[in-house]
This record gives sequence, structure tokens and C-alpha cells, in this order.
Amino acid sequence: MGMTVWGGLLGICAAQAEAAPSEPLAGLWTRASTAPVIAPQADSTFLDPITAQSTHWEALHTFNPAAVVRDGKVYVLYRAEDDSGSMEIGGHVSRLGLAVSEDGVHFRRMPQPVLFPAKDSQEQRESPGGVEDPRIVESPDGGYVLTYTQWSRKLGRYSVGIATSKDLTHWQKHGPAFAGALDGRYDTYKYKSAAILTEVKGEHLVAARVQGKYWMFWGDLGIRAATSTDLVHWIPVESSPGTPRVILVPRAAKPDSDFPEAGPPPVLTRQGIVMLYNAKNKDGDGADPSLKAGTYSVLRAVLAADDPLKVIARTDTPVFKPELPFEQSGQYAAGTTFGEGLVLFKGKWWLYYGCADSFVGVAWAPAEK
Repeated sequence: MGMTVWGGLLGICAAQAEAAPSEPLAGLWTRASTAPVIAPQADSTFLDPITAQSTHWEALHTFNPAAVVRDGKVYVLYRAEDDSGSMEIGGHVSRLGLAVSEDGVHFRRMPQPVLFPAKDSQEQRESPGGVEDPRIVESPDGGYVLTYTQWSRKLGRYSVGIATSKDLTHWQKHGPAFAGALDGRYDTYKYKSAAILTEVKGEHLVAARVQGKYWMFWGDLGIRAATSTDLVHWIPVESSPGTPRVILVPRAAKPDSDFPEAGPPPVLTRQGIVMLYNAKNKDGDGADPSLKAGTYSVLRAVLAADDPLKVIARTDTPVFKPELPFEQSGQYAAGTTFGEGLVLFKGKWWLYYGCADSFVGVAWAPAEK
């Protein structure tokens, strides 16, 4: 790995980082499009296996995307909400659609969702409710591992589900990431937003081991960690039995004053583990006064390359935040640039993000060879 390849992640280039040690995580993201790259389509239909009825599966919102490079193209798995249920956040059924692009900006969509609630072993955890907010990594054997949120309105509970695939179209669900771990202490625990640590191999981000284990960062009121030997079964890192260790906590008067949670899969570099993460600005006391209350923006942290539990640095200002109208005018009116997909493609880093819980956007940053 060349040092300068991390330009967009560690701060455009090593020279800049050395010149501005007080801001070692500063970066620059440029929007690749001033319009959503994926937006709702009212005429898309799907025969729902739960209800046996046709549904307009991506009619209301398309957002919060995962991304991966395959055969020289960018594939995006995005969350799509149908027009069923109540008109409120979480009131519809979410499924995951698949879209492909040759330039990173213009996408061709598959006509049917590729991951969805069904009459399978995960029905109780995913219906009524759905599958939400994916992150994807390539496994060392060339397959793909997906982390996603399983949401059940009936149970009033959510968890991180694991699914695997060889072709991005056919997925095998493995159930909750922590099922049975640590004597079942996390079998009923509410948890979401999980991203697996990666490293660059060619132009691919492949799941990486540190200390002989794979690492996953998860949680939405603070960022926690878990480890695995097979990318399917995960064990939370605890501070005490039943209490997961929090490695990134909310900070008062900062953009991450509330709900810091995993962004796209972090990247292992020689300088450290570079983590883009999402966070909400509080509404009220303790909020960052320079940012609109409730806004979700993207921040950056660096963890030690040999110790994923050790935080080296965090940005005090967003590296990316809502600015365009479609990033601030959707079902989440306070605005979001909610990053979940990161790829290295055509010599650039590409960040795919959800906009106001309604659309998909994309931005790029330099990645010098």
C-alpha cells in the first residue's frame, strides 16, 4: 500500500498531514453529482412473499447504500421503502435493491429487490418491518459479506443480521451477528449499524484481520467492537459481562454530540485504521451550535493499526455534511449525509451516502497511485 493512496481518507496526502498536524484527519470530498444518483421509482413492483401481494417496493424512499467493486463496475445495495404502512419513519417495509454503474454515477437497477423479508428462518426478526441500512465487504475467498439491520415492529426489536453471497444477487441469511455469543448475553440485545474492517487489495476492499481476528464496529449510541474468525459469527468486545465496550462516545458541543454510529467499512492502513462514521447533532443542550440541530454528518476517526480499540484521533468538524436541497428535504427534514458505502474506483475514493432518509448521493476524494 502506497502512502499517498490514502489521500481522501487520511488528509489528501501525507505532505498536507505533516504540514497541518493539528488537523491530521482533514480531507476533501467533492460531490460527483448535484442530484441523487438513486431516487424512488413508483412503478417498480414486487410480489411480496409474506403477503402474497404485489407491492411498489421502492416507491417512497431509496437511501442508505452499501457499495462494492466487482468486474470493474460499482455495485450499490440500497435500502428501498415501499408505500405500505403508516407515513412515518420506520412505518414502511424496507428491502434491499441492487444497482450497477460503469462510471460510479449513472446506475442501472435490478427490477426486483435482492434481500427482503420472506418466509424463512429470519421472518420473525424482519417482518413486519424489513431489512435496512446495509454495509458490504469482500471476503478473502472472493465472496461477499453483508451486515444489515433486521427490524421487527412486532417484536419492537432490531439487530444486526449477517448474509453472504457469491454474486450479490443470491443471498444466504445467517441470522443475528451475536446469536449465541457469550452464553447468549446478546440474544435479545438491540443493536444495529455494523461495518467490518477492510484492507485494500488492488482496487478491492477485502475483510482484514488484526491480531488474527476480523473486526466489526457496531452500535448507534456510541461505536463498539466485535471480533470473528469466520465473518459470520461475532463476539462483542466487553468492558464487563453483558456490557459492550464503547470506543467512540458522543462528545458535547461537537457534530457527534448524539448517536455516533458506524459508517462504511473502515480501512486498515499503515498509518492506522481509518474510520468514517456518522453522527447526529443533538437538539438542545450539548449541541454543536455551528450545525443545525438533528443533522447527521460524516466524521472521521483513526484507530491504532495494531489495536482497533485504541483511538488515535477524531475530527472536531464534519468531513462531509448536508448542503444540497435533496440532502435536507426528505422524510428526515433535519438533513443527513449518512455514509455507508466506500469503494476505490478509477483512481478515486467514492463515498455513497443516504440523503434525508430519501435518496442516494455520491462524493469522491483523491486516491493517488
